[in-house]
Amino acid sequence: MAMGGGGTGGAVSEINVTPLIDVLLVLLIIFMVIVPVTPKGLDALVPQPPKNKTNDTPNDRTIVVQVQSNGAGEPSYKINETAFNKSAIESQLATIFAARQEKVMFVKGDKDLDFVKIAEVIDMGHQAGVDNIGLITPRVEAGQ
Repeated sequence: MAMGGGGTGGAVSEINVTPLIDVLLVLLIIFMVIVPVTPKGLDALVPQPPKNKTNDTPNDRTIVVQVQSNGAGEPSYKINETAFNKSAIESQLATIFAARQEKVMFVKGDKDLDFVKIAEVIDMGHQAGVDNIGLITPRVEAGQ
């Protein structure tokens, strides 16, 4: 009743994977810590409706550029209810915002327009030195 040890004392051809698993877990923890938790997106400004509806005095500091559709032709442009040509908008915005500390303007586009026309006005605002540009949508305008 002899029990054999079974060992011949030769080289083992199997790889010891325990240290490799330890390295893998350490790398996994390092990459989990490095990856940011919250992704960063674009900042958006949305005009808030007024708290009380009885005091509706217009603010003369607010600049609203309106882009209105004229059917199939070129849209019309207004800055605070004053009509301007498309070529004069950038210079007018630069004049308005030259002496202002707060460089905030809003763009209100007609629902029938292609967004390219509104994006052109946003680009004109950036070229005129406006820092923050907000979009006025029909839902925001209705106060919902």
